Amino acid sequence: MKTIRWGIVGTGGIANSMAGMIKIADASDIGAVSSRRMKTAREFANDHDVPMAFDSWQEMIDSDAVDAIYVATPTSVREEICIAAARGGKHVLGEKPFASLPSVKRITEACRDNDVAFMDGTHFVHHPRTHDIRRNREKRLGFVWSVASAFQFNLTDRGNIRFNPELEPMGAIGDAGWYNMRAAVEYLPPDVLLDTVSAHLRRDSETGAAISGTGVLDFTDGSTSTWNCGFDSGALVMDLRITGTEGVINIDDFLGQNRDGSADFLYRKGGWGSVTSEEINVPSVKPGAALMFEDMAAAAANPSFRGQWMTATERTQALLDAVWIVSLQSEKDD
Repeated sequence: MKTIRWGIVGTGGIANSMAGMIKIADASDIGAVSSRRMKTAREFANDHDVPMAFDSWQEMIDSDAVDAIYVATPTSVREEICIAAARGGKHVLGEKPFASLPSVKRITEACRDNDVAFMDGTHFVHHPRTHDIRRNREKRLGFVWSVASAFQFNLTDRGNIRFNPELEPMGAIGDAGWYNMRAAVEYLPPDVLLDTVSAHLRRDSETGAAISGTGVLDFTDGSTSTWNCGFDSGALVMDLRITGTEGVINIDDFLGQNRDGSADFLYRKGGWGSVTSEEINVPSVKPGAALMFEDMAAAAANPSFRGQWMTATERTQALLDAVWIVSLQSEKDD
């Protein structure tokens, strides 16, 4: 594959982390970075050996220095930059969540119209563990009727962007709940349709940000996804349970991997007194985040790979919109 030269929009924590992932990914390199301030852009460029720095993301898009744009900005401005990148003929990888499903569809439409790839910045879906579970879902699990996930962590800094409802309107439900929604998209049957939604949120007393959410998604095939996310958990939790008629998979850390790049899950089956369990390790030489950039390079090179990523983003955002709307209604009713 042709090496993709990335232009990074934003210089925050996630951009710094992903710069390292780009460097270890095959067919990937960083061509430029942009920030609202040239000083910040140059500091980022110096830290990560990036050849060009811009104080205008539009100028970076218009330049010949990059082939693809990684949009690591607040949710509130993401759509504008993603669409501008697509119209500039650059492939687009946008951090998540997005403002809404209509916003996502405007982005994916711009990418299709301009013959460029699009992907959201979800890492775990690119790890071989996810591929292994999906590939063997029917054999191991039978009919999957429940996906239960929790992503909770402790965030006490109210100066963090996640506590700013103007920049991140959905708070914890958008930031952490995105992964709950994506787990349902990845591990339930691919043709399920949403039937009913129940959801509840809590807000921070000082900032008004949504700091936790919980609820249930009911699908028309009888399957469900229960979810829980939050910023004020006493411990980090990233649990996932996938229940089927033939077996159950448990993952203690469904968003991460081991230090050697591999990732584990527990597979169990059987009835009372006859349960068997197997710890399964799925090897990988690279973390999911690095593999994300490799998959993006593959989608840039081969248009037949692009549709799956756009559809996954649209389905995830659709579930997120649904739980957010119901959460707001529940809050109003209370």
